[in-house]
This record gives sequence, structure tokens and C-alpha cells, in this order.
Amino acid sequence: MIKKIKIVQILILTFLTITVWGTSCNGPVKKDLPNEKEHPKLIKQAGNGNLSCIIQDKDGNLWVGTSDNGLYQYDGKSFKQFGVKDGLSSNDVYCLLEDTAGKIWIGTKAGLSLFDGKTFTNIQIPLPKNLPPNKNPYYQNHWVYSMLQDRKEKLWFVTIDGVYTYDGKSFSIFRIDEAANGFLTGNDKVERIFEDKEGNIWLGGRTNEGVYRYDGKTVTNLQPMDLFQNGPTPKVHNWGWPQLQDKNGNIWFSNWGGAYRYDGNTFTGFTTKDGLPREVTRIIEDKKGNLWFGAADGLRLYDGKTFTHFKDGLINPWIWTILEDRNGNIWVGTRGEGLYLFDGKTFINYSENKQ
Repeated sequence: MIKKIKIVQILILTFLTITVWGTSCNGPVKKDLPNEKEHPKLIKQAGNGNLSCIIQDKDGNLWVGTSDNGLYQYDGKSFKQFGVKDGLSSNDVYCLLEDTAGKIWIGTKAGLSLFDGKTFTNIQIPLPKNLPPNKNPYYQNHWVYSMLQDRKEKLWFVTIDGVYTYDGKSFSIFRIDEAANGFLTGNDKVERIFEDKEGNIWLGGRTNEGVYRYDGKTVTNLQPMDLFQNGPTPKVHNWGWPQLQDKNGNIWFSNWGGAYRYDGNTFTGFTTKDGLPREVTRIIEDKKGNLWFGAADGLRLYDGKTFTHFKDGLINPWIWTILEDRNGNIWVGTRGEGLYLFDGKTFINYSENKQ
């Protein structure tokens, strides 16, 4: 009887050893990605706004800006919501920036807010006396579209009232044309800003032709080829939102007709014939050198040769922002203020409406 027990024990031990060895040969067991019930969610009021921006701060927290529900902070365990009641200038958040001191700048429809880790301070950018009045009845505000801290730690703010720089003490308007109705002196002229590795500042928006490059002394207007937007009468676009500089040094821009790649000499256009949709809103480069394009019909991965399309799991496929976090996860924000984590094939929803 004792011999039989020992034989059974040996067989069990052998089976377990083979099982463990076989598992290790197949590589580490992957942890299941979170499902709809296991992870926290960004709780919001139902609406038709956009999830406009996502950044990750130095401590690893995600900051998420929405156009109806204010600002959220996600520490990996729970979401904390901030709004006008907490001191934010507006619940319509359009852009976010963490400066070198670790402070969070929030660009809203009503102007600038600054979060120092404890409280919000609303900052009024002093406007020039000769600034042409904003006559658009739908935009009677001080919208901040985009922000940048350059290599010299100067802050740039792209607003509906023009572009301004801040040296830590005072604001200065950044002019290209001194004429009263010149570029950057009127309203709603620039929407995006980007600094390349050489320190050039790139600017662009939907109300201008081409893109602008500032080298620290002069401004140069560059005009790429026309791209066409779908519709009964295809609309022509040659403006560009500056997005990024890739690992090869190319500058990428997007517009409603597709995207441009600029190699320092010439522009190359990418459209539907290349596999890229129209109405491209955001482009990022991941740690592996792949490019991700957010557009009206979902997410696309570009490996330098082909575009691969992903949209499964998106309630609304119109993507407004993309972030690769420090762990290599891809997050997207969509119309309808949806926040999603992309698992490589489908999108996991991290947001839901209040009941």
C-alpha cells in the first residue's frame, strides 16, 4: 500500500513538473487585459462633446480633458474629476501641458488655468489694445487651442486671440505680420504648435494656406499640395496641423484631406489611395517607431509601408487624441468623450455615462 502511494506521488510530481516546464517553454503566461467590469471608469454626463486631450505626468498619472465634463486625473486605480466648481476656468478643456516644474497647464474655452498639485489658478492673458474684435457670434470667448514649452523653457499659447509667449513673468504676443489684420493678429488664425529637434517652431490652422516655420528669427510660409475632402463637391485643403517629427527627421502634418510628410525639402501627401482616411486629427510615433493616425473612422497603424485600420470596440470611431503611456499602452479619446485602451486588436472602454 505504501509503495502504491509513493508511485502515485511520483506520477503527480512528474505531471506537475512537465506542466510547469511546458508552460515556461511557451513563454510567460500573459495576464488577462481588464474587461468591462474589472477596471475603473471615467464617469461622465452624456453629451456630444469630445475627449480632446490626454497627457501623462511625471508621476505616471493620466490627465484627460473633455469638452463638456471638465478634467479627469487617473492614477491607475480611480478617476478624479475637476471642473468649474474646483476652480477650473471652464468645463470645456481643449489642451493640456505639464511644464518642467511639474505644473499642469489647462487650456479651456474660457482661457488658461494652472494646477500646482493642490489648487487651480485662472490666468488672464493680457490682449493688445489694437487686437481686431472677434465678430464670430459662436466664439465669443478666449479659447486656448494648443500649448508648448520649448527647449528654452519658454511657454507658447495658441489662442483664438492669437499666439502668445510667456517667459515666467510676462506675456508677449507673437506676430508675423504687424498689419492690423495680419496673420496671428486677428482671431482664430492658428490652432496647433510644435517644436522640432532643431528648435524650429511650426504653426498651422484651418484658416490659413500652408504651414509656418519660425527659426528664431524669421517666419517662412510653406505650401504643400492640395488634398481633397470627401463630399458632394470635394473640398480642397492645403493647411496643416503640425503634429510631430519622426525618428527619421520628417515633420508630419494633418488636415481634412489626409496627411503630409515633409523631409526638409519636399512634401509627400498621404490620402485614401495610400490607405489613410481623410479628416486626420492626431498623429503620434510610438517607442518602436510606428506611427498612429487618429481620424474620423478610427485608428490606423503605419509601419512605414502600409496602414492597418482598427475600430472594433469604439462606440464612436471619431478619434481626437492619442497617447502612448510609459508602459507602451495606446490610449485614445473620441467624440462622445469616450476613453479607450487599445489592446492591439480591439478597444477597451474606460468611460461610461451617469445613470
